[in-house]
Amino acid sequence: MTFKKFIAIPILVALLAGSIQVIDQLLHLKVEPVGNAGFGWIAFQAWAMYFLAGCDLKGGLKTLLGYVMGIVASIAIMMLGGNFAEMGFYALPVAVFLVVIPVIFLEKVKWLDFIPAIFVGAGAFFAFMSYVPDATFAIAAKTELIYCLLGLGYGYITILLRGAYEKKVSKAVV
Repeated sequence: MTFKKFIAIPILVALLAGSIQVIDQLLHLKVEPVGNAGFGWIAFQAWAMYFLAGCDLKGGLKTLLGYVMGIVASIAIMMLGGNFAEMGFYALPVAVFLVVIPVIFLEKVKWLDFIPAIFVGAGAFFAFMSYVPDATFAIAAKTELIYCLLGLGYGYITILLRGAYEKKVSKAVV
């Protein structure tokens, strides 16, 4: 594909990326916690994870399930860390160690075997809980999953539109 024809693809992706920011600016007024600065970054992560998972609905579902498992793992780590408070500095590292072992075993479980999504989902949850005032597990999980679905939807739309464009361009060449 020539540069002249290819340029439409980066422009399409840029338009989609800009529209995520529009949606984020509208959603942040309605999604808890009230007064948040927005969570478009979670949508962008999930969008990228859609591509890493294979650019199809199966990969999208595995990514969503990975985010859910990342949230569950994060909550387990935080609760265990709290229970190990007498360990001081080592409470959270020990909790992480204990939770990561079964998480890695999920490689052997169909539909839960996309470990990168679990780690990205956990990272987003930890970020939310660490930097959003008055965050609760329920609010963080709900908000993270809303934005995860937004990003996965954008991954699907990107593939759909790019595929249609490439098909159109290839027919024009014949």
